[in-house]
Amino acid sequence: MIAREIAAVLESGKSLQDYFAPKSICFGCGPANAKGLRIRSFPSKEDWNEVICSFKPEPQHQAFPGMLNGGIIGSLLDCHCNWTAAWCLKNKWNIDKTPCTVTAEYRIQLLRPTPVDKPLHLTARVVEYVKEDRAWVEGELYTLSSGPTQERVVTAKCRGLFVAVREGHPAYHRW
Repeated sequence: MIAREIAAVLESGKSLQDYFAPKSICFGCGPANAKGLRIRSFPSKEDWNEVICSFKPEPQHQAFPGMLNGGIIGSLLDCHCNWTAAWCLKNKWNIDKTPCTVTAEYRIQLLRPTPVDKPLHLTARVVEYVKEDRAWVEGELYTLSSGPTQERVVTAKCRGLFVAVREGHPAYHRW
């Protein structure tokens, strides 16, 4: 069933947010939040344990001319890693929909200024499952260097613990 479900998501062309939570109002990843960042996370076609995203910053996301605000960077990584945890827990549990996950803890490293004049890329993967309902996820935010090789220039990293909430938690029905 997992392989069939993964194929259905990949073939839909929809992001995880659009596929599983089209009415979400989350500032970072909610498709229904017209004033939010509206990031779109996709399972990697090469490895379903990796989730990828591209994001084009807008002028209002700047901290100072030409550089992305650290709070926006934190939101991008937090939401993207959260969806990575939800997607991987869904597949680990072999269930039809993604569990609603929340951030229990996360740490971000801002390695260098992040430019706003080019597309940004995020990648994340579960690095450890803890208990039955939580996962440690590591993520990166990067740009591509100019020139023919277009190497990754990592500007920020994140490690977070994400927990699938149960009925009774205020976020349980948010997706």
